[in-house]
Amino acid sequence: MLLAGGKGVGLEPITNTRPKPLVPILGSKLIERHLISLSRVGIKKVVVVVSYMGDVIKKFADEVAQKLGLDLVYVDQGLPLGTADAVMKAAPYVSVNDFVVLYADIYFRDADFLNNLIRCCGNVVTVAEVGDPSRYGVVVVSDGRVVKIVEKPKQYLSSYVNAGIYRFDGRLVRFLERTEPSERGEYELTTTMQLMIDAGIEFNYLVVDGWLDIGRPWSLLEANKLELSSLNKQLINGYVESGAVIKGPVIIGEGSQILSGSYIVGPSYIGRGVVVGPNAYIRPYTVVLDNSRVGFNVEVKESIIMENTHISHQSYVGDSVVCEGVNLGAGTILANLRFDEKTVKVRVKGVLEDSGRKKLGAFIGGYVRTGVNVSVFPGVKIGAYSWIYPGVVVTDDVPPKSILKHNGVLVSME
Repeated sequence: MLLAGGKGVGLEPITNTRPKPLVPILGSKLIERHLISLSRVGIKKVVVVVSYMGDVIKKFADEVAQKLGLDLVYVDQGLPLGTADAVMKAAPYVSVNDFVVLYADIYFRDADFLNNLIRCCGNVVTVAEVGDPSRYGVVVVSDGRVVKIVEKPKQYLSSYVNAGIYRFDGRLVRFLERTEPSERGEYELTTTMQLMIDAGIEFNYLVVDGWLDIGRPWSLLEANKLELSSLNKQLINGYVESGAVIKGPVIIGEGSQILSGSYIVGPSYIGRGVVVGPNAYIRPYTVVLDNSRVGFNVEVKESIIMENTHISHQSYVGDSVVCEGVNLGAGTILANLRFDEKTVKVRVKGVLEDSGRKKLGAFIGGYVRTGVNVSVFPGVKIGAYSWIYPGVVVTDDVPPKSILKHNGVLVSME
């Protein structure tokens, strides 16, 4: 059972134009990785719960499933009312007593743990160890068993957090029916699990390494960096012009051109049909996806450039996510460091949230256009389809489908 119905508000503006399960990890989409992992451990049928942009998810997942020989069944959650609600609606389509539930918005580098999960008996919670568990559902364990699950506790209880991958037996369903809404007004699967634990049902736990919850825009940078860190060799299928330098583990896809004077340092990933240069600088932990252009004298550092995006000459993109179909005008600068060198804060769901990163740039939604010599402050988000006038300094978030003119004048396109 794959839960793919969330809207991904915390990931905006990335999710203005794509559902969260379709965010990229190098050249693959998140849901594609999950389907491949499930197929490799012998799972033949997957019930996929969808809601936001469900048709887009279905179209993509069907193409992947056809290649893998997977049987996909879709359940439309309708209004997303939480993870327990999603599982409740999908449960009638599960024909076995024991099944796996996986959140579609999580990243794990190595899927070997799924073999152990499949071989386990009874109910199992996967956990990951993190430095700051306050943003997550914390899992308290004792004597090899889960004893408590607490959502975002105010006091430290455990370094283990809920990794969003479970094995359940048939007893789950009757506890789903008893689940009450949380303070957020949602029916949470963790609430259901606590009801089961309180009733004396045992939960084992399994530790997952290389795990990330992709719940914030900068989480996507971190997940891709983690994936890139496993690269150990060059794989060059494109054309590298004389005078260009490729250093370290770099993947370059078919039809891509690396023009003279360009310098690419790995680990980095360049997709298919990409043009880099001349005289461009791609620094480590950068991802440039299919059919994009990194122009003359452009520097890109630890960033994700999605499909069909054009970064014009004399631009700088640092620690940023630039979504699909974007055109950054000449001299556009996405700054990534505050003067005081404090950690960068980003507005998430209307609240300023500390990213914990000293180096963090901007998040540019799909199909945004900037004029020449635009500068964007660290941590700023520009919503999809927006335009930024030439020479403007963007100091605060810009909503989707807006025009930011000179002197801070903001006009809606709608």
